[in-house]
Amino acid sequence: MSTITCTTCPYCGTGCGVRAALQTDGSVEISGDPDHPANFGRLCSKGSALGETVSTEGRLLAPKIGQRPAAWDEALDVVAEGFQHAIDTYGPDSVAFYVSGQLLTEDYYVANKLIKGYIGTANIDTNSRLCMASTVAGHKRAFGTDTVPGTYEDLEAADLVVLTGSNLAWCHPVLYQRLAAAKAARPSMKVVVVDPRRTATCDIADLHLALRPGTDIALFNHLLCQLHELGVIDSTYVSAHVAGFDAALDAASGTDVQVTGLSHKDLSTFVSWWATTEKTVTVFSQGVNQSDHGTDKVNAIINCHLASGRIGREGMGPLSVTGQPNAMGGREVGGLANMLANHLEIAEPSHRALVQDFWASPTIVTSQGLKAGDLFKAVKDRKIKALWVMCTNPAVSMPNASEVRAAIAGCDFVVVSDMFDTTETAQLADVVLPATGWGEKTGTVTNSDRTISRQRGFLPPAGQSRHDWQIICDVAKRLGFEDGFAFDSPADIFKEYAELSGNAAQLGVDFDISGFAQISPDDYDALSPTRWPYPAENKANARFFAEGGFFTPSRRANMIAVRQPDQKTPEANTTFRLNTGRIRDQWHTTTRTGRAARLNQHYGEPFVEIHPEDALQLGLRPAELAVLENHYGRAVMRVLVTDRVARGAPFAPIHWTMQTASEGCVSDVVHPVFDPVSGQPDSKSSYVAIRPFLPKWYGFVVSAQEIAPKTAYWAKSRTSHGWQYEIAHDEMPDCWESFARGVFEAPDALVSSVIDINQSKARIALHQGDKLLGALYTDTRPVSLSRGFAASLLNSRGEGILAGRAGANQPDPGATVCACFNVGVNTILNAIDAQSLVTVEEIGAALAAGTNCGSCKPELAALLNTKLARTAAE
Repeated sequence: MSTITCTTCPYCGTGCGVRAALQTDGSVEISGDPDHPANFGRLCSKGSALGETVSTEGRLLAPKIGQRPAAWDEALDVVAEGFQHAIDTYGPDSVAFYVSGQLLTEDYYVANKLIKGYIGTANIDTNSRLCMASTVAGHKRAFGTDTVPGTYEDLEAADLVVLTGSNLAWCHPVLYQRLAAAKAARPSMKVVVVDPRRTATCDIADLHLALRPGTDIALFNHLLCQLHELGVIDSTYVSAHVAGFDAALDAASGTDVQVTGLSHKDLSTFVSWWATTEKTVTVFSQGVNQSDHGTDKVNAIINCHLASGRIGREGMGPLSVTGQPNAMGGREVGGLANMLANHLEIAEPSHRALVQDFWASPTIVTSQGLKAGDLFKAVKDRKIKALWVMCTNPAVSMPNASEVRAAIAGCDFVVVSDMFDTTETAQLADVVLPATGWGEKTGTVTNSDRTISRQRGFLPPAGQSRHDWQIICDVAKRLGFEDGFAFDSPADIFKEYAELSGNAAQLGVDFDISGFAQISPDDYDALSPTRWPYPAENKANARFFAEGGFFTPSRRANMIAVRQPDQKTPEANTTFRLNTGRIRDQWHTTTRTGRAARLNQHYGEPFVEIHPEDALQLGLRPAELAVLENHYGRAVMRVLVTDRVARGAPFAPIHWTMQTASEGCVSDVVHPVFDPVSGQPDSKSSYVAIRPFLPKWYGFVVSAQEIAPKTAYWAKSRTSHGWQYEIAHDEMPDCWESFARGVFEAPDALVSSVIDINQSKARIALHQGDKLLGALYTDTRPVSLSRGFAASLLNSRGEGILAGRAGANQPDPGATVCACFNVGVNTILNAIDAQSLVTVEEIGAALAAGTNCGSCKPELAALLNTKLARTAAE
């Protein structure tokens, strides 16, 4: 018998419900929760693989001081003493917290309470600054508060959905599937994708606007002007509920839409569809936010919805989709340096007084603290003397990451709370505290459409790990703040938080969950997904602003005058504008997704997408390696030549770190440029030089054990039976067999090999008894073989390992296309031939590929088109 726990996925901000079934053997079976309103049973490839990520292998199981294990009491004493010393010596602004959108709301709440109400500084910021800060700023400028007007249901009710700066198919796959299903049910629905890249999301697009990078404002300013010329402005709504229309229109009219590079036909089609379709939703994400003018981009979008009155009603409005599981919860509790709790404002005296009175705290901050970029600059300048990093890895995720690593290394006192002590940030810490992870934690999260859901624990804490809220409260008590942090459970914290929200709502802010102010522990345990507002007295509407009611002093929305900035001039010798982002099966820096073997098979190493003409000009061939560099740093990545990207605008993923690749950290070349309003880093327009990385040889390794190649280039990923490595080096070894023994640290293993007469190519397998320990394949060109086949032979007799490909009687599935069901490209192509499959749906019926999260459907369609085209040509 298994025990089923209903919980919430810990990845993106979709907030999918998950059913975790703990088996008697300790394994965990995962399925989507059919009753959760975010996903109705759907899960993406990452969510489906959660059961493969919960082992305690590699976890930090006890506190560490320096490099030695320590008892909790000792470690907590050291943390409290380190912070107290800094506060006493240099003042409260000498300390800082850097927290995470992966914390639960209850963790976030006590961290914010401690630093702003008790220590007395607002120096708390979060990795959500890297994710959605421009949306927060844009919402506040337009609406008065950080309010998401609409809901997920609007995606299905809309007649036109515009996706801008959002590769929904890969980054929010379940929302993509909801949209795809709605479009399939109503083919008249139109979908427009606004993105410089041709992403997987374009598979359902009726129109793809491949605008020049960074010209979103020009597009939406043009739209605003055209709505005015076509008479689509809702003058009744504007006159009653909106301020700033004339100034916004005047600014927009000065925009030259030609800078977008879009054709007159495509622009006309976009404007026509928008103008004639009342039920229009504009979805936006990191492509809008991660910009040095991201806040203005957000307001350019909102301006169009306010001017047309298309906001707050079913099937219409702007919808920001967040990148982290609790970025919204962190925003709600005030986990950013420029916010108080419950959407209250630091700059407003009545708000400060309310919070301090409610908390009965000894102090309250009077000015905003340091946002992430400024915070780490202050660490570098030795102004921050004590830093506590919780549940995140800024040493590889912040822009100009090498400088951030140096800053953290030079800080007087650094504490890290994490599941692992192997992250780049944890390795720089004085104290590392073991925190619980998904499956162990219990609390709440808020998703992109304001739905609060429970994360529930179904596993015991790993080793001596503790919940983040417990660790924070224990430190607070040691700092002398016992009364303010005498919480016995996350239910106690949530109850206080809900009560404060009711008080805050009396001051005219949007956030109100006072209906939970008297929640019992049992009701908290049983809490079902609930969209806020959830006030104590009156039933709230699901949407905001259909009839005005904005949260500005005038109660009117503000249209903001925004202008398209000039295009950037590349720095000397850097001509390529680098775009960065996520890929389908990984998330952040792979500390969780990298533990699931099937999630590493789609893309197993860092890569750069580059246009064929750029590759030709640079002398780059497919599958070779390239160096990306500027004066901030460099990265080395596999070359993927594709016309999915435009000339001069390569793309590289964010996921690889120094733990998974020799030089795969793309943040090392991301410039430290920030939006002046939101403080969000501009992660999508750093200029780099690109040149070939020219090794003497390339290699591929499969190993039953984790190894540490001493080669100029390496990248590793987990497989079902061990590990695989892509390697390359700038010197030829004297003896391939000796080199292989060194790689595997197996001096006594039995070796079989095939080495060419020139010693330029080698295939070497090592056995211990009748089990394959590993194999090394080398060539002067990128190694061509069936990687999945080679990896599958580990710990077996290894028959056929030197061939590197399956024999006639051994099916080779090929590279993984569908991670949910482990379906490879060869399996798909063979089924298309053998069963005469002609649609993606037929592939799904035959192989299950594409029937779970659907993220691979564009690739299935591409395989079908290629196969059918070849058949037609024959």
